[in-house]
Amino acid sequence: MMRPPNCLMELRSAEQSAPGKVVPELAALISSISPDWLRKWVEGISLPRHYSANAEANQAAARWLATQLSAWGYQVDLQGEYKNVVARPPGVTRPVLLVAAHYDSVPNMPGADDNGSAVAAMLACAWTCRNWRPDLPVAFVAFNREEDGLLGSEEYVNALSPEERKSIRCVHVLEMVGYADHKYNTQKVPLGLPVRLPSQGNFIALVANSQSALHMMNVLTVARTYLPKFPVLGLPLGPGMEPLFPVLHRSDHASFWEAGVPSIMWTDTAEFRNPHYHQLTDLPTTLNYTFLLQVTQVLVATVVTELMKLEGK
Repeated sequence: MMRPPNCLMELRSAEQSAPGKVVPELAALISSISPDWLRKWVEGISLPRHYSANAEANQAAARWLATQLSAWGYQVDLQGEYKNVVARPPGVTRPVLLVAAHYDSVPNMPGADDNGSAVAAMLACAWTCRNWRPDLPVAFVAFNREEDGLLGSEEYVNALSPEERKSIRCVHVLEMVGYADHKYNTQKVPLGLPVRLPSQGNFIALVANSQSALHMMNVLTVARTYLPKFPVLGLPLGPGMEPLFPVLHRSDHASFWEAGVPSIMWTDTAEFRNPHYHQLTDLPTTLNYTFLLQVTQVLVATVVTELMKLEGK
């Protein structure tokens, strides 16, 4: 049985990456994203919405998301027993990229960062991609029941055909992406994880397994290119290392890892930074909307850049 490494695992930083060539139209596109949108969407979803404890609000959140995405021209389905909200451009049956976030909360908690911040970033990406080009082969998925053991994403992945799984180049799973603290000694390291993190809790972290490591490096390059001052850190796991660190499985990317589909988790590190994690105080007023905007801009730039590469542009 493989044991956790005794030495520190190597973090990768956008700051260490060589910048790519800026596409002026893409730079203008991400500059058009407004923090006011993000704040509005966080405020709109930040009500207790657990699948069973807050069933009516949970169902209302799914309908709200479906209405938003449908209004922008997406084909929207409520998939499976747990009503995962799946949005695809019309005519796109096998998207090559997925952008995902869970929309449920823990029982009786407002869940602004967990996971309203990620839902807002996903919506902004969906809106911006639609305005960039309506037929981009990217789908947006809001999972239910993440807080009940990843049941929604597990249901979604199990419903994919082998051909659909193979067609997905990468899944970008957003898990709490709106809390930042620029003070020193605000960032903790998960127990047993052999990494050295900055003491300022103001970076976005990416976690990738061996199948998704190259995609993670692409994100770092995009961040260096379009937001060179924004701190982005990536943690790549070597082959077979996923089972050694259960703390890195605590979001819907793990369902894709299990199925052999490349997936990256984007996170502000949850309770290792945010004191409001799973508390009544996880409210929209606690979030840093400049930080959330920057995460969203990197996300949009990453999605568009990868799709442009596939088209040889």
